[in-house]
Amino acid sequence: MAQRFEGKVALITGAARGQGRAEAIRLAAEGADILAIDVCASIPTVTYEGTDPDDLAETVRAVKDLGRRIVPFEVDTRDFAALSAAVDQGVAELGRLDVVVANAGICSYGLLWELTDEQFRTMIDVNVIGTWHTFKATIPTLIRQGDGGSIIATSSVGGIRGMPWLGHYVASKHAISGMAKTLANELGQHNIRVMILVPNAVDTPMGTDQTLVASVQGDPALGSIFMNALPATLTEPEVVAAAVAFIASEDGRYMTGSEFVIDLGNLAR
Repeated sequence: MAQRFEGKVALITGAARGQGRAEAIRLAAEGADILAIDVCASIPTVTYEGTDPDDLAETVRAVKDLGRRIVPFEVDTRDFAALSAAVDQGVAELGRLDVVVANAGICSYGLLWELTDEQFRTMIDVNVIGTWHTFKATIPTLIRQGDGGSIIATSSVGGIRGMPWLGHYVASKHAISGMAKTLANELGQHNIRVMILVPNAVDTPMGTDQTLVASVQGDPALGSIFMNALPATLTEPEVVAAAVAFIASEDGRYMTGSEFVIDLGNLAR
């Protein structure tokens, strides 16, 4: 495999499993050392099981098996002080920072007017505030180093279109896309690129939650919005990770401020 990240360090939030783990493994396979961050806990407002320390340990093992260094932290991205301290410690140990993948996020379901205050606020706190904290904790290091860098914000098809039963998630992903586009303008002078990753449902515990499946099956009219042009329902995390590696590498050096869509043709509908 190409070694496009030899001598580079990548920070990934939500790294304990799913997309985050796949991204850590892919970037490590291409030569990167990894700063892995995950909350390692369940979130009360979601219906799927959260990550735990064993999940993060598995990511650590996989990266080390590839001969790369990895520094893990159990940190909630909503806690800026803890996240900032982890970034500082990780950068000190690994020597630098080149790639930031703001991947951590949650999803829950319900008609927009029926969501509880806790559901809505937790979604915004984790997906929007947590992502903003990730930017806030890492960008000063990228600027100070003076070598440019790449930031990838994980959005969603829901960051582009309205999706039933996902109003609060859609709001959070639109916000992430807006922040990323703003940063692309603000950071261009520092040769720091900011891209927006737009996957559809991914084969992870979040992407396969049966709560949404039941809603789609129970209302075919609204459920048709989730149909894809290609004959598949889920995207493998490794495919998303390959896209991250492309965007963050020199191959993506002229890409900033735009969406990289991996949606099985959902947006073509």
